[in-house]
Amino acid sequence: MGAEPLTESYFYILLCLYDGPSHGYGIMRRTLELSGGHVHIGSGTMYGATGNMMKKGWIEELPTPDADRRRLYRLTAAGRRVLLDEAERLRHLAAAVDDIIGGER
Repeated sequence: MGAEPLTESYFYILLCLYDGPSHGYGIMRRTLELSGGHVHIGSGTMYGATGNMMKKGWIEELPTPDADRRRLYRLTAAGRRVLLDEAERLRHLAAAVDDIIGGER
């Protein structure tokens, strides 16, 4: 651990790819579902984030048939590690909140 926290967009993109490859539009739709409609990743954010994450080696683009213009992304081993580390960091944050605040709203 000790890495910088992920943005919500990065976190959800990696999380959406955890179970297998997906296209950008599928990731955007799944993010809305997983976040209960609270996180919306626009196409500009999506493609900027995927480009940056490919440079970091966290995801990779898979080949698609020439007729399919959509880009297909897959989580790499490095991306999986980043996601799991971030999930652990978030669990610790949530535990601290539960210890202090509990269920108060």
